[in-house]
Amino acid sequence: MSDSTLESTPSGGAGPAAEIAAGYAFDGPALDLGALLWGGACLPEHRIRIPLAMLNRHGLVAGATGTGKTKTLQLIAEQLSAQGVPVFLADIKGDVSGVSAPGAPNDRITARAAEVGQEWRPAGCPAEFYALGGLGSGIPVRASVTSFGPVLLSKVLQLNRTQEQSLGLIFHYADAKGLELVDLKDLRAVVAFLVSDRGKAELKGIGGLSTVTAGVILRALTAFEQQGAAEFFGEPEFDTGELLRTAPDGRGLVSVLELPAVQDRPQLFSTFLMWLLADLFHDLPEVGDVDRPKLVFFFDEAHLLFDGASKAFLQAITQTVRLIRSKGVGIFFVTQTPKDVPGDVLAQLGNRVQHALRAFTPDDAKALKATVRTFPVSAYDLEEVLTGLGTGEAVVTVLSEKGAPTPVAATRLGAPRSLMGPVDPADLDRAVKASPLYARYAEAVDRESAYEKISAEQAAAEAAALAAAQAAEAEKQAARAGKEAARAGKRAGPAGRRAPEEPPSVVEQVVGSGLFTSLARSVGTQLGREISRSIFGTARRRR
Repeated sequence: MSDSTLESTPSGGAGPAAEIAAGYAFDGPALDLGALLWGGACLPEHRIRIPLAMLNRHGLVAGATGTGKTKTLQLIAEQLSAQGVPVFLADIKGDVSGVSAPGAPNDRITARAAEVGQEWRPAGCPAEFYALGGLGSGIPVRASVTSFGPVLLSKVLQLNRTQEQSLGLIFHYADAKGLELVDLKDLRAVVAFLVSDRGKAELKGIGGLSTVTAGVILRALTAFEQQGAAEFFGEPEFDTGELLRTAPDGRGLVSVLELPAVQDRPQLFSTFLMWLLADLFHDLPEVGDVDRPKLVFFFDEAHLLFDGASKAFLQAITQTVRLIRSKGVGIFFVTQTPKDVPGDVLAQLGNRVQHALRAFTPDDAKALKATVRTFPVSAYDLEEVLTGLGTGEAVVTVLSEKGAPTPVAATRLGAPRSLMGPVDPADLDRAVKASPLYARYAEAVDRESAYEKISAEQAAAEAAALAAAQAAEAEKQAARAGKEAARAGKRAGPAGRRAPEEPPSVVEQVVGSGLFTSLARSVGTQLGREISRSIFGTARRRR
């Protein structure tokens, strides 16, 4: 922040500064963000911190592009790791992998550390690297279509409300009939079957599926696959419990999801991150308030999650954010302005780190005023402060150990101790292949599921139809032969000869065949099985 901006804020000397700093003097463990800015000066004796126990009360890191949001994530993540708390980071631009390596000292880092009173020394964090479906460098993260569920899939396919309801009906049918939806070809096979002549009757009891809606869903699936999304669905399915691990030395593992290979598909990765949260939500037990979180989850480019979201989807996000806190998981949404996050979600974010905002356009000015209104009453002129913050500076307010908001504090943030940039690709690749998880998740498995079952049933039905046609032809030939024999008998003279035995009917031949028996057994397998689903319609994992 420039001196001129600070001098334009209300003055008052050490009194107001000391009063603000007193709001951050916590008794328990806390993360150190940096030093207070007041009256044109950085005051390293006044520390701005976040209580560790309040990290599961969620948070927001916001600011214009280039203001230092990524470095703030890195600063918080490495301190959480040091406190034994696992962290999840989405690396959209490919520049967060450096959290695993010690930082490189330079004059800028030395100067920043001196300004904020930071005892800086280089240190990396224990890290695992993941990639969606194996596209890019990382351990493949996959989900089955069944586990992903209809609500999240509707969001990523950009279906409307009616189409979303129809997709839910398709999932319901597949669950009830024991048709496992592992990958996208499984889902396509079920949709195609339900609008076929044989399949239409299957939905009469629970509602129909129009050919038009089925066509929309099939086209959306085709377009989705053409974007490479087929790689993300399948098995082995990723166990989200892997994100909760700690290193042998007690530090929390930093799980970095490498997303540069799919950054042109923002709807996909934002929705996939929501699946990770939903899966954690219904797997973790209730723990209430804890002295430290079980996991802190950073949701980068959060606006992509909410763009074009249905009312049902937004309600599900709001409920997940509200309830997952009691399971020890904290969520930080990372975006440009608070208005990118719906009000019901924003109201649950107790910790705020707001980097600089720009006011170059009328829309920017409107967003700036809206942002200021989301902060508690402050001694600062926040409109002026927020437009004058420099890179690596932010306006902060968090929840105290008693759960009350702390005073708003303009802050010069400390420098991350890990590498502020990507690690060498060769080093990243070695780290991925050295992980004990690589052997578990690297190779995709394509087992028998809905596609194979429906294909087998269709083949059996076609074979049965062919057998029936052949039997009918054989019956006709037998009937003709019988008539010929009868006429020949009459011509032969003496009566009393035994009439030829009639061949079995077409129905008797088909029903009695082994092929028909196999088909009936396949159709009847696992009838009535239904998969229970959570808030997002994601399937409960049977681990």
